[in-house]
Amino acid sequence: MAAATARFARWFTDQGWTPAPFQRAVWRHWARGESGLLVTPTGSGKTLAALGGVLIDALREGPAAGAAPQGAPRLRLLWVTPLRALASDTAQALQRPIDALGLGWTVARRTGDAGSRDRRLAREGLAEVLVITPESLALLLSYPDTAARFAGLRGVVVDEWHELLGNKRGVLLQLCLARLRAIAPAAPTWGLSATLGNLEEARDVLLPHRPGAPIVNSARPRPVVLKTLLPEAGERFPWAGHLGLSQLGRVVELLSQARTAIVFTNTRAQAELWHRALASIWLEPPETLALHHGSLDAALRHEAEQGLRDGRVRCVVATSSLDLGVDFPSVDLVLQIGSPKGMARLLQRAGRAHHRPGAASTVHCVPTHVLELAEYAAARQAIAEGQIESRHPLRLSLDVLAQHCVTLALGGGFRADALFDEVRGTHAFAALGPLQWQAVLAFIERGGQALANYPDFHRVVVDADGVHRVTDRRVALRHRLSIGTITADGAVNVRYLSGASLGSVEESFISRLRPRDRFQFAGRTLELVSVDGMTAHVRKAAASRAGASVPRWQGGRMPLSTELGEAVQAALAGPRDTAELRALGPLLDLQASVSAVPSPETLLVEELPARGSAGGLLFVYPFAGRAVHEGMAALCALRWGRATPNTFLFAVNDYGFVLQAQQRVPVDEALLRRLLTPEGLMADLREALNLSEMARRQFREIARVAGMLVPSLPGGAPRSLRQLQASSGLLFDVLRRHDPDHVLLAQAEREVFEAQMDVVALQATLQRCAGRRTVLRAPAQLTPLSFPLWAETVRGELSTEDWSARVRRAAEQLQQGGPAPARGRRRA
Repeated sequence: MAAATARFARWFTDQGWTPAPFQRAVWRHWARGESGLLVTPTGSGKTLAALGGVLIDALREGPAAGAAPQGAPRLRLLWVTPLRALASDTAQALQRPIDALGLGWTVARRTGDAGSRDRRLAREGLAEVLVITPESLALLLSYPDTAARFAGLRGVVVDEWHELLGNKRGVLLQLCLARLRAIAPAAPTWGLSATLGNLEEARDVLLPHRPGAPIVNSARPRPVVLKTLLPEAGERFPWAGHLGLSQLGRVVELLSQARTAIVFTNTRAQAELWHRALASIWLEPPETLALHHGSLDAALRHEAEQGLRDGRVRCVVATSSLDLGVDFPSVDLVLQIGSPKGMARLLQRAGRAHHRPGAASTVHCVPTHVLELAEYAAARQAIAEGQIESRHPLRLSLDVLAQHCVTLALGGGFRADALFDEVRGTHAFAALGPLQWQAVLAFIERGGQALANYPDFHRVVVDADGVHRVTDRRVALRHRLSIGTITADGAVNVRYLSGASLGSVEESFISRLRPRDRFQFAGRTLELVSVDGMTAHVRKAAASRAGASVPRWQGGRMPLSTELGEAVQAALAGPRDTAELRALGPLLDLQASVSAVPSPETLLVEELPARGSAGGLLFVYPFAGRAVHEGMAALCALRWGRATPNTFLFAVNDYGFVLQAQQRVPVDEALLRRLLTPEGLMADLREALNLSEMARRQFREIARVAGMLVPSLPGGAPRSLRQLQASSGLLFDVLRRHDPDHVLLAQAEREVFEAQMDVVALQATLQRCAGRRTVLRAPAQLTPLSFPLWAETVRGELSTEDWSARVRRAAEQLQQGGPAPARGRRRA
């Protein structure tokens, strides 16, 4: 063992490197057959830390570690990655040391983007190392011969575990890992993660069978340098909205000084707009500027990634699709457009620059409006203090469990009692009860009580030996086509008339266009020719870019994390000891002069009259993020309406929410305490929300994952969003009427509270509000904090005037004395 380790260390030295202590620690744990979690900054050498244990084992075994005998399983290492964009880069990073050490191993990829060669190698078990996504792993488990091909597995590595921890993809992976433990119980499992606020929980979710497994967290944090593009003294700067394009000149100046850069945005629409803006003034060849986001065709994404690697591309405008550990050593500049909305995301993106062990991470922040200066200052302070967001795991996602059960029934069959014990060995289903398990089995066998008479829902049969199996070939085909938890309802493929694919946009966007309308997508200005089913045929439009709309995708707004929201409050009330806060000084002085500056010890509430109405506007600033404020606004409207019958409209942003009462009611601290009490939260939410309709929408995703909605078959017409909605809505109504205790109905309601409303964070926010001193102000004009909320309400009004012009004029009036508020936009 020592000789093998020494040989591997010599190879390190030959590269000009020295093994880091955390790398040696992981190799020692691996040699003892131990599983664990490695927490280390991006670009510090985590790939070689995880790979080294397998390579050292192979060097110790000598020639026996080479090609396996004919027919013997060859797979030694399974490397799970959350993103397809990571797979190719990871495979290359793994292949280099394998080749240098002369092991003769094959590294293959099995993802949605993998080519036919890699798919064949993965399916036939002809690769020693397999880089795979959770969905593709589940697909392999649906084949009866997979267990034999995985029998020789020596280890599993889960890369970027923090990206899977808090979603259903992570739940699916937990189930798959439980099955792998049954197939190869001696193979250690290692998770690789960026820093989290709940490391112990993250470890326990990944390794429930190894309580107290080691967490290797000894790597020195990479220095993070955060620089902000500040407005010049006296420069007018947006107070709300906008995409940051007023900073275009400063951004281009920075890009001109860099070798290679990534410009990160928070949404795909923003990425399209920034790419268009840069392209309009780009002085270098057009092919040196690229675009990268998840809705683009895989070939276009791969072209941008390869361009970064070989230096052909000078700048890529990207979203979270390039957040994770893709290794681009040539990148020496990272820009973040707008607020990152969280410390973890900012750290991840900063790590894309100088992606080399020991090199500092620098990110240039580009504010899109003036209040984002406070978010940058707060993020810098929080990172310096080691604060980071937690990601909490899901429990009892029975739709994922149902899908997994059908997968295993298709992959050779299962015995119910044995699988029950295996499933309960995961963190996600440790609390699964016998009645819930029987309900899941009844669902996969016959659809449950209400659907038992419909053959389409009879997917699994129990044979004479008591083994659950899939025997219908149509069921097998449909299930394999629908494996996974990523739902993309109503995605319309965008293709040139020649047939080349550009990617996909949402059906709701395309449905608003007419032939010859132009839109911006994939970094091109396109003209719609026709829509055939779920395919939009396009051609390149004329060179002029004016008048081209940009697609918007659902979930496009990223909420501020609660942790960063609290840090922003502290920054606003604290000393102005950073360049951002000094630049923000005049705005904070104005806020203090007309109202008050919020702080972590206070809850600021502002009451203003509403123009043209007998009612008033109530602005509340919990700084808890948009999702929490949605629930708080609905809750407060209900409680206020109980005390005094009224009609309310509301709008929200990341800092707070505004309620407009149609009939003005005096507001005092006692009323505010009643509105914001955490007592009776769940009962009041049920009354305040249209829970049935919200559950109906949530049920569509659950039904897709659980296999209730039949996928489009190859060669058939894709199903539109309207068809999916109709099918899931019909199923929802049938179950509500004839099987109200169906496990998936209960899950839909639970997910409304957990996922959409984030009721845990809402409860915590109400408790914080109850413990703070209320500061109630009645300013004579809109304040710097209330103005962005007022701008949100203007979006919902009918006007022939452009929204941005109205907001700009209102900002000028505010600085000169303040406009009267306008009406809110959401009725409660």
